Amino acid sequence: MNPLDMFKQVQALQEKMGAMQAELAAMEIEGRSGGGLVKVVVNGKHETKRVTIDPSLLKPEDAGVVQDLIVAAANDARAKLELRVGERAQAMLGGMGLPAGFKLPF
Repeated sequence: MNPLDMFKQVQALQEKMGAMQAELAAMEIEGRSGGGLVKVVVNGKHETKRVTIDPSLLKPEDAGVVQDLIVAAANDARAKLELRVGERAQAMLGGMGLPAGFKLPF
């Protein structure tokens, strides 16, 4: 491959990565547990933004269950986020001809 063409591809990739990082930062993903009784929203930076707990769970004797459900909902949101990031990265890099297993830092 011509070095100039390769340089142009790298520049295009950097621009796409910048746009994707901005898009991911604005993205919000909701995770759920307990049949939707607990919801956690994370953004593309893996920051927890909101936690919603159904009032039926707010009994002192159920505190341990609620805590476990929050952890499960947060993990669900992060798993969904990772899947979405992977899908977007694959779509962005599909035609670049990068070697198999090549990983980018996002």
